[in-house]
Amino acid sequence: MDKILPVYNIKQFRHVDDENNFYANELIPHLTEHHFTARPHKHDFYLLLLFTKGSGTHNVDFTDYPIKPGTVFMLNPGQVHSWKLSKDIDGYVFFHTKAFYDEGFTSDQVKNYPFFNSTQSQPFLITQKTTRVKIEALFLEILNEYKQQRILKFSKLHALVSILYIEITRLYKPAKEAESEKYLISLQKLEALIDRDFKKIKFPEEYASLMNITERHLNRITKTCLNKTPTELISDRVILEAKRMLIHSTYTIAEVAAELGYFDSSYFSRLFKKKTGLTPKQFLTGHQ
Repeated sequence: MDKILPVYNIKQFRHVDDENNFYANELIPHLTEHHFTARPHKHDFYLLLLFTKGSGTHNVDFTDYPIKPGTVFMLNPGQVHSWKLSKDIDGYVFFHTKAFYDEGFTSDQVKNYPFFNSTQSQPFLITQKTTRVKIEALFLEILNEYKQQRILKFSKLHALVSILYIEITRLYKPAKEAESEKYLISLQKLEALIDRDFKKIKFPEEYASLMNITERHLNRITKTCLNKTPTELISDRVILEAKRMLIHSTYTIAEVAAELGYFDSSYFSRLFKKKTGLTPKQFLTGHQ
């Protein structure tokens, strides 16, 4: 059985600096030079998009977000996305690896920014006219610096990206912020564990054990940060993967269920319907 959903590495894009793992371009040349991005796909890097003209929809993990001038998208590694764009579309794009940012010249880590610190984070914002000018200017400066070969080029790129991330953070409104940095670090650890083990580990107490904390404390962390229970986070990840496999692979519904650790496909179908309002078959039919 073949999985057909591609996962792109940053080195598959033209003009990427092999050593520094950074890429920037205007949107039209980017789309023209990389036709393979037209289909739904994943990346193993962080991606930033600014749309300056045109309209359309950007689908990120089965949620459609509107595209209009001033819309910024911030995608985490592993998110599936695709779009429908008007003919007059324009904008800027850049992306980088985790190592590019975290091994830079500050103590910051890319996961510290609210739009990247959780898989539950909203992946976009719409800037207003008063703030759009500053955001667009930073995207343009990043692009211009990237195109030149000047001393300390990547040091400046790292600084410019940091400034842009700070500006976006000031505009960004996460659903519920963590009450403490310690809770946020624990949430990130939990999400990493769920992403690694969700096919075989389904119970919160097992994740709490892996983190050397009580299940009660784990529940307090997720409720404080996201207003969700650990069970909801686990089932969210399972259902997201189920949707990806149903749409982007050749697996049958029974095979999807088994791959996700549910050997009773009827139970899996009931769980899927409880979370989505549709049976797997209805979901699949609606996306054909």
